[in-house]
Amino acid sequence: MSDLHDARLLIAEDEANLRLVLQKELQRLGYRVQAAPDGEAALRKLEESNVDVLLCDINMPRMDGMELLRRIHERPNPPEVIMLTGQGTIETAVEAMRIGAYDYLTKPYSINELDVRVRQAAEKRRLRVDNQRLRAQLDRQSPLPEIVSVSDAMGEAIRLVERVAPSDASVLITGESGTGKELIAHAIHRLSNRASASFIDLNCAAFQESLLESELFGYEAGAFSGAKARKLGLIELADGGTLFLDEVTELPANLQAKLLRAIETRTFFRVGGVRKVEVNVRIVAATNRNLDAVIGNGSFRSDLLYRINGFQIHLVPLRDRPEDIEPLTSHIIKQLGGPHPLEITAETMSALIDYAWPGNVRQLRNCLERAILLANDNRITPNELPPEVRGLTTGLVAATGYSPGVSLSAPSNGGESPPTSLADVERQQIIAALEQTGWHRGKAAEILGISPSTLYRRLRDYNLERRLQS
Repeated sequence: MSDLHDARLLIAEDEANLRLVLQKELQRLGYRVQAAPDGEAALRKLEESNVDVLLCDINMPRMDGMELLRRIHERPNPPEVIMLTGQGTIETAVEAMRIGAYDYLTKPYSINELDVRVRQAAEKRRLRVDNQRLRAQLDRQSPLPEIVSVSDAMGEAIRLVERVAPSDASVLITGESGTGKELIAHAIHRLSNRASASFIDLNCAAFQESLLESELFGYEAGAFSGAKARKLGLIELADGGTLFLDEVTELPANLQAKLLRAIETRTFFRVGGVRKVEVNVRIVAATNRNLDAVIGNGSFRSDLLYRINGFQIHLVPLRDRPEDIEPLTSHIIKQLGGPHPLEITAETMSALIDYAWPGNVRQLRNCLERAILLANDNRITPNELPPEVRGLTTGLVAATGYSPGVSLSAPSNGGESPPTSLADVERQQIIAALEQTGWHRGKAAEILGISPSTLYRRLRDYNLERRLQS
């Protein structure tokens, strides 16, 4: 059995001298111990902090041990409970075990005997909590591909991962979409001292503001309509482990303030809660936005940036490390092709290496998935590649890596010279799609072959939001 002397204990005992002796002796053994004089006080302390094992006297004023036990087991993730009883209440203690207590001890008992029971109870709870966290991870995580690279740029990123991982420093991973920021976050966690605990991820751009707060911080029963029971937030599920905040710069302003306080104090309030919850979480965040821009326009707090940017790792886009395209292609083909991967012709590999890959590794994977479905004779030829990869299309297709399959005419620009940069081409294609759909964002995104959230970011980047509101 692993050493569990750092478990968090709560003693609910109305006899002051016994309560004080138990607290001091258990602290001497290394446990983190709190104490309460009755059931109501113990219940309040359970609201304020996580407890692994509750030592509970049966006979107490205001709320006895049996009622406290029932109230505890109405809540999610309760501690293990050891009932402390005199000879005359053994039958009651046995009844307590039937309704959820872990064990009971009759007075008088030795500290050594109590130590053994506490460690056994703490081990049981730790296994239960680990199982809950594992289930939460499996529900939320996709399979983790290995990091495949031969370039110096990615080699430097991996070197930085190996240096920062053993520390508890907050890490900010920057880089374009599809460069592998989530893989780097997983690597940091796996190489850290928290590897045996949870890795919990949250995409900050994937939820509406109201849902995002309850997803991150959890909520109490009755906090809002439909909240019938307490729900633990992701930051609480990540206690002892790593919380990965993807697209962190998309956090709404009020949640930025709440997250900043949670990081600084290691405490937070659930939605609808009135008591603080303590957590020990490492923050790893990622963004594809320009940090100077989001701080300059006021959309992201500078003090929060300084908190999460204790150590920065930047991932270079795929177009700046073309030497990685061939090994990545071989790796992806082996993953997708099963026991008999397809052959890549020399002309096909040349086209893949020559393309700029604005969508980075994610786009490369999507391209190869398409090619495998279209391939004949167990070979991938240039004919199975999307038109933009073969150099047959321009405009937004080239700028974003998407192939919408719809031809868009550039909007009239009043006789101005044609656009000269890729960004200008992309902006005009977006305007053309919006004008074609009466400035309906959902329909325009569908025509362009991109997600509504990507279109929204493009509108913001090109200062086109005001035209939607006019």
